[in-house]
Amino acid sequence: MAYNKSDLVAKIAQKTNLTKVQAEAAVNAFQEVLEESLQSGEGLRLTGVFSATRVQRAARTGRNPRTGETINIPAGYGVKLSAGSLLKKAAQN
Repeated sequence: MAYNKSDLVAKIAQKTNLTKVQAEAAVNAFQEVLEESLQSGEGLRLTGVFSATRVQRAARTGRNPRTGETINIPAGYGVKLSAGSLLKKAAQN
């Protein structure tokens, strides 16, 4: 089962001897920094853990699965996450 935000906050509070309020503030700050870095196009890299970069997606045509109608999907941005070596190693154990 995956952790949700409140589970993550509780684990961080336990491991760092912070209160849950302080741990939640740290998680929220991390989320804000990640959002800001992606919005500016810079991305974020935590060496060994993961990297997140903004990627541009070209305009393309798609198909409405319900009606089969062809639709145009405009160009936009997505996020590419890459696992670092420590994260890959942890997943294998």
